Amino acid sequence: MSSPIEPAELAAELLGDDAETWDLACALPRDLLVDLGKRGLLCAEVPTRYGGLGLSSEHNGELTARVGAVCSSARSVLTSQGMAAWTIQRLGSRDQRAAYLPLLTGGGLAAVGFSETGAGSDLSALTTSFTARGDSLVVDGAKVWVTAAAYADHLVIFGRYGDGAAAAVIPASAPGVTIERVPHPLGCRAAGHANITLDAVRVPAAAVLGGGGLSLPLVVTAALSYGRMSVAWGCVGILRACLAAVTEHASVREQFGKPIGEHQLVAGHVAGLVAAEQIATRVCEHASRCWDSGSPEMVTATVLAKYVSSEQAARGAATAVQVLASAGAHDGHVVARAYRDAKLMEIIEGSSELCRLMLARSALGPGRENKP
Repeated sequence: MSSPIEPAELAAELLGDDAETWDLACALPRDLLVDLGKRGLLCAEVPTRYGGLGLSSEHNGELTARVGAVCSSARSVLTSQGMAAWTIQRLGSRDQRAAYLPLLTGGGLAAVGFSETGAGSDLSALTTSFTARGDSLVVDGAKVWVTAAAYADHLVIFGRYGDGAAAAVIPASAPGVTIERVPHPLGCRAAGHANITLDAVRVPAAAVLGGGGLSLPLVVTAALSYGRMSVAWGCVGILRACLAAVTEHASVREQFGKPIGEHQLVAGHVAGLVAAEQIATRVCEHASRCWDSGSPEMVTATVLAKYVSSEQAARGAATAVQVLASAGAHDGHVVARAYRDAKLMEIIEGSSELCRLMLARSALGPGRENKP
């Protein structure tokens, strides 16, 4: 296999410098996403036998950060695709993995539906239902703010199944599926956020990953852990983009006869961004190493990475806007995008408040970090 850094370079090259245009248009080119998918870049941890790149979590993290530094909307699609693939890997049978994973590494696009109007952080409140009808499954419910749903060919939907829970792979084109874009999202505007309605959607019973009847914590944790890791690395990318923009601007923008970077208060902002990027990078590296080694600390380390990185990104992006001032305070500019995008990172895949609660429970007693 080629050096792990090469996929990150390829992804950045394919994305180019059109992120501002995509942000203003609130859309990514579908052919670009399909190309990224066919190259295995949207779910790079999938094993090579299924058409993936077989990257470790740490190497995939650097890929995610590189994409996030260029375009958080594209990184959001990468996170969505990776969550779908990881859920299939963790919950699916051998036959399901063989059937679905090549679709996701072959150009097919996927979205993952968790949240509902009354079930955000409290996923125990899910009302979407799976009902067996002979050799078929009938799905009823609604999902909100589903990243990449506007582009998706396949939907991985979570819901109630009997006394337990399940995830099912549903074609986005199936009768009864309605996908409506979220109008004017605050951040990651081109990520294809959409609301999904599932009205008596009928799919084969084989679409239920692992046969269903699983515990809700197992089903949810399988996908959310991956999503939190991906978001955390994406926040590293946001910080790197902000740091690059700030150092370039502070080196050339002059006030009172010298570059603003030579004024102590501005230099302090630069130093703060350097520290933020390093803090986020190191906590993500630790979490990925726990992930790759199968450490029992993996869940807590992933929650910590998501919490720390998103908080650092939100503060760092605000600092970047402060330093660039009017030069960066227009729609689409890299630091303006970072300011909006980073705020959403404190909310998605578990809000900062939920992450803090989970970290506290982990410290107070073994096993509590996974309890609602």
